[in-house]
Amino acid sequence: MASIEDVRNLASQVVDPEIGKPLGDLRMIGDVTADGDAFQVVVSPPTPAYPDQERLVTLVTEAVSGALSDGQTVSVDLQPTVRGVDAGGRIGLKVHNIIAVGSGKGGVGKSTVAAALACGLHSFGCKVGLMDADVYGPSIPHMLGASGQPGATEHVGGEGQKIVRMEPIDVDGLKLISMGFFIEQGQSVVWRGPMLHKALTQFLKDTSWGELDYLIIDLPPGTGDVSLTLSQQVGLAGAVIVCTPQQVALLDAIKAVDMYQKVNVPVLGFVENMTGEIFGRGGAHKVADELKVPFLGEVPINAAVREYGDAGRMMALLQEDNPARESLRKVCQNVAMQVAKNLTTTPAAPTLEIL
Repeated sequence: MASIEDVRNLASQVVDPEIGKPLGDLRMIGDVTADGDAFQVVVSPPTPAYPDQERLVTLVTEAVSGALSDGQTVSVDLQPTVRGVDAGGRIGLKVHNIIAVGSGKGGVGKSTVAAALACGLHSFGCKVGLMDADVYGPSIPHMLGASGQPGATEHVGGEGQKIVRMEPIDVDGLKLISMGFFIEQGQSVVWRGPMLHKALTQFLKDTSWGELDYLIIDLPPGTGDVSLTLSQQVGLAGAVIVCTPQQVALLDAIKAVDMYQKVNVPVLGFVENMTGEIFGRGGAHKVADELKVPFLGEVPINAAVREYGDAGRMMALLQEDNPARESLRKVCQNVAMQVAKNLTTTPAAPTLEIL
């Protein structure tokens, strides 16, 4: 007769098909209980966006069933638990993973991918915030159909000190902050570096983000002040680099990889956007292989992405049946899993000190 300990040991030896390590080593085996001859094993994938969850259930069930006696049964209960870098605590953030979405140049769909990543992870059941750090071109509010101005609430900090924090705009449960909420439509932002640094610091520290699994940050294009500010303020779980397949975009994306490596930010990988006849296919995958960084997927050039974005319905793009939905969801899963994989192989990198 198998015991609870036998069942736990067998389940712990199952190799996770996504990460390639035993579930016990990954701390993915939770409670193992028995009600008579019926065993239940709790398995905790590292994200609700874990792909093909039924495959994991099958692997654990098969591994345990072979050791059970007649009459004994086993069921597997998946309870995803997001783990993360948790590097925002020093500035008061309760966010497991902060992910930057950047590009080497403008016009490659970086903001679209950032919005889709946030909406996609939210659709999987994650707690998500989206910070629009593209101060000079804040397009995120339009794509999510969000308007209004964030309110302010007063909190009591240490030693009774009163702290005023901004309340992010809520879009179907996704929390959003953007410079677009503070300027009139069509108004330009003409700032030097120090003002930009101050605004981004306020967006991070002075916003009531609450507890989040993921905070997605849409960066302005290029390799300037914003990336340096983030590297100074928080420990990023990593950066997603968006590019199109043509050579001129890939050259700038390579520079972005170099910049993130210099400021100790893990590169989660490349997303090839607008894949298709116009710009070609496969360029980003090839460069990712050459640089030995992950390839996170491609998003085909498709009118649905533009139509949903123009209509302020990016959330619906990840929820409704349309030609772009599955490719975007796959990118979201790959990003979430790359964060999880990095946690098992790489210790948290030190943040860059800028004097």
